[in-house]
Amino acid sequence: MRSFRKLLIANRGEIAVRIARACRDLEIPSVAIYSEADADAPHARIADEAVCCGPAPARESYLAIDRIVDLALESGADAVHPGYGFLSENPDFAAAVASAGLTFIGPSADTIRALGDKLEARRSVAAVGIPIVPGSLEALSDAALIEAATAIGYPLMLKASAGGGGRGLRRIDDGDQLAKLLPRARSEAQRGFGGDIVYLEKCLVGPRHVEVQILGDAHGNLVHLFERDCSVQRRHQKLIEEAPAPGLLPPQREFLGQTAILAAKAFGYSGVGTVEFLIDGLGKAYFLEMNTRIQVEHPITECITGIDLVVAGIEVAAGRPLPWSQTDIGTSGAALECRIYAEDPERGFLPSPGMLTRYRAPEGPGVRVDSGVSEGSEISVHYDALLAKLICWGRSRSEALSRMRRALDEFEIEGVKTTLGFHRRALREQAFVSGRYDTRFVERLGNS
Repeated sequence: MRSFRKLLIANRGEIAVRIARACRDLEIPSVAIYSEADADAPHARIADEAVCCGPAPARESYLAIDRIVDLALESGADAVHPGYGFLSENPDFAAAVASAGLTFIGPSADTIRALGDKLEARRSVAAVGIPIVPGSLEALSDAALIEAATAIGYPLMLKASAGGGGRGLRRIDDGDQLAKLLPRARSEAQRGFGGDIVYLEKCLVGPRHVEVQILGDAHGNLVHLFERDCSVQRRHQKLIEEAPAPGLLPPQREFLGQTAILAAKAFGYSGVGTVEFLIDGLGKAYFLEMNTRIQVEHPITECITGIDLVVAGIEVAAGRPLPWSQTDIGTSGAALECRIYAEDPERGFLPSPGMLTRYRAPEGPGVRVDSGVSEGSEISVHYDALLAKLICWGRSRSEALSRMRRALDEFEIEGVKTTLGFHRRALREQAFVSGRYDTRFVERLGNS
């Protein structure tokens, strides 16, 4: 099988550092891109080469498709890794990379486009018998959506069909609210995602958000690498994840894994991906969506399976078949991830830009820190506020939790507000310690 001669990393921050290290493990030279604001960033220093992709605003640098493809060609790269965020789930970017004769590390543009359309994804998985959250399945007019809402029953979630990452979601409690918000939702969807199609889903009150990691190759092989619980969220953005999901019964775990494979097969999926589910209070799982990229929380799956997902994604993109069957993949212990953001939890998690005047990451048994910053780094208003991911593994969930508490207490960050205090408090709450929490956890913690 062929190998890549050079790989361009179309991203920044901790995921760019992570990809550069995977390239080094594979002995593939890497090229980082950096905006003018990121000239001294760690990801630009750790790669074998680094080139400027434009001014600080993301639309002029990390989102500039033509510029990034040109830089890949000029650098001599024959592959491009999008990481997560930015252009990672943009089918036009994947198509532009392929049209330039380069390999996109991920699924095809057609697959990304199909799964990026949430309505199409819902229809496709429902057609193969996968349970979906009750709701609309077609693009409907405002009048038809209002009529459908009555049939589905309130409360509802109003979503953009081309949306993702928690952006554009609204809870709707009655018909008057729906009629008022529909024009605004369509306008925001058009501006943010290039289309004004919106749809409705039944709002499951207090569900768990559980996702299954999948990996497929170009030879039709697909495996899952078990599940992660991502229920601790604010504004539909994840804060704490753990694997395996606590409290699942063996039949539930088996159902999630097999259903994720079935969903991936419906799209002929190749590459690293994640199938997301909501689990209601009765334990029933519903397909939510499928992400066509490496996830922020992938390290906890790596910890419990021993499989390097970034390396695996690069290898299957190079045409190599998966080296494992499903029966070869097991789990060991438990792992937790806390996302450390430059945000102020006491002010509604507002961003807290500034310079890191002190940055001391924890160490010790079972502790891993994936970071894209260092002491002296300037945290810009232009990009995501994620500073680091603190990952802890233990032989049991209890041991992993103890290590995480210790590591959080050792983590020192000064110069900006961070979520460290939130995490220290959250991991001592009885609901989290017992594993009996849901997507309302942060809301309840704030009210306690």
